[in-house]
Amino acid sequence: MPLLTAIVGPTAVGKTALAIKLAQQLGGEIVSADSRQIYRHMDIGTAKPTAEEQAAARHHLLDLRDPDEEFSLATFQTLATAALEDILARGRMPLLVGGTGQYLAAMLEGWQIPRVAPQPALRAALEQEAATLGVATLHARLAEHDPTAAAQIGPHNLRRIVRALEVYLITGEPISAQQTRRPPPYRIRTIWLTRPREELYARADARVDAMLAAGLVAEVANLVAQGYHWHLPAMSSLGYIQFRPYLEGTSSLAACRERLIFDTHRFIRRQIAWFRRLPHVEVWTP
Repeated sequence: MPLLTAIVGPTAVGKTALAIKLAQQLGGEIVSADSRQIYRHMDIGTAKPTAEEQAAARHHLLDLRDPDEEFSLATFQTLATAALEDILARGRMPLLVGGTGQYLAAMLEGWQIPRVAPQPALRAALEQEAATLGVATLHARLAEHDPTAAAQIGPHNLRRIVRALEVYLITGEPISAQQTRRPPPYRIRTIWLTRPREELYARADARVDAMLAAGLVAEVANLVAQGYHWHLPAMSSLGYIQFRPYLEGTSSLAACRERLIFDTHRFIRRQIAWFRRLPHVEVWTP
């Protein structure tokens, strides 16, 4: 059974540097497990590997979609599996690298994900219902049909609530009953890269300032100018949505920077909760 090494960890911990080092040492290639680096035109705010970093080690699953195009967990799993098989077929070592908990768990735990295509009209109707009656109403509706999924999905996570209802309404079966697990066809080794919390926060804060210096605000403004709306999943991402008030003239850049720092710290805490559940974990501290 081939070895699959995953390098996981919170934002700003140093995953890319370690992954490139190991890829060069071991003859490896990197498969990104980042739900925002799949978007084109979003380089600075997603901390996408630079051209130099991509030249130092081959990367897969970057720049796959425009910011207004659909990209599901099931699509990621299909493409990531194909990339892993391609790397192994060429006698190279696959390194699954990223910080998106669902993407990592889907691959490392062998999730069997319902292949239900997005239903734009149904989604729009459910989102309108949420806008009119409140997200809690949709969550309660989900609890009636699929209490297991409702217990796992936060009452304010509209995107996941809509997806769970969508799968149920299309298939007639709860999404929780369809989300089974099957051991993946790999020997799993999970390297959880971590640092002391205060050091991690300091690194994240420094990276926010480096992104701003590199032109993050201009990148966000350019996306808006191209017609990408704030309601898109891509545009609601960390590093992008925080600058909406500034671009709309309702807040200062300094306030938006502080908001991004606050939200990044919160995101780091959520990431850590995901990593604790991953299989075959080795904790590494640089």
